[in-house]
Amino acid sequence: MTSEERRYHVNGELVPASAATVSVEDRGFAYGDAAFETLRAFGGDVFRWEAHADRLARTCETLGIDHGLSTSDLKGRIDATLAANDLADAYVKLSITRGSQPGTLDPQPEVDPTVVVIVKRLPRGGLDGEPPYDGPATLQTTKTRKPSSRALPADAKTHNYLNGILARLELRVTGADEALMLDPEGNVAEGATSNLFFSDGAALRTPSLDGPILPGVTRKTVIEIAESEAIPIEEGTYTPDAVRAADEVFLTNSTWGIRPVKTVDGIDVDGGRQRGQPDDDGEGVAGPLTTLLSRLYDLRIEEEHYDGERL
Repeated sequence: MTSEERRYHVNGELVPASAATVSVEDRGFAYGDAAFETLRAFGGDVFRWEAHADRLARTCETLGIDHGLSTSDLKGRIDATLAANDLADAYVKLSITRGSQPGTLDPQPEVDPTVVVIVKRLPRGGLDGEPPYDGPATLQTTKTRKPSSRALPADAKTHNYLNGILARLELRVTGADEALMLDPEGNVAEGATSNLFFSDGAALRTPSLDGPILPGVTRKTVIEIAESEAIPIEEGTYTPDAVRAADEVFLTNSTWGIRPVKTVDGIDVDGGRQRGQPDDDGEGVAGPLTTLLSRLYDLRIEEEHYDGERL
């Protein structure tokens, strides 16, 4: 282990990243039989931990993984991993698998879970923080679609990400950096790792959770902020054309926060400007609604995690 090697939390112990391993018989490795949460730490603490913990519990219930660990125990492992790596602002991934079991598809009722926490450094968030992404997103509709929730529960965040991987592989043709995935009926669902919002000047719109949509924690935060500002918001069913014609489009997830979208299927997002009018540098900018919501999101983080240091 080098002095700068990260340390991960594996089954109750902090170990060097190079020694952080799980069994080849672990069901998370063999079958994707595992639940996980991607979290963001700001100022040394996890953003909206209770919401993440609730979603993790629901996923484990869906999978039938009775891991027997308390919410405070799981939070303690995250805190210990952040502290061991001297990280205040970080990406955090918490995974719980069903553990090692004989190599059959049928899970055994007794569970000895594998619990892993990994972290990596991210820039400071909040007001005037540095975005963790490289500029506005380019969005591309993919042939790979989200499966029906009757086939794979969309509200369960599991290690089974093959659907999203196949969608991301399609992006190699165009060079886009996020997939716009549709539901089985051809309506807009979400990104491979993000939720979608767009505005047509009348309301802020996002696909409804009635479809195969992961109930993102950041998605919920944006909806709460919009409602608190009396911004009209609609959760509904939308065609890809509605997104392509939108004045503003942005994506959300725990790592990015709010990320503006520059193009959808090669079509420039006008950012709330008069259709066809270029911006100063021709690169596309976040529109007024995206800018407002991003500022309010950053303000919430500044107040809750940095004690209003930059207010």
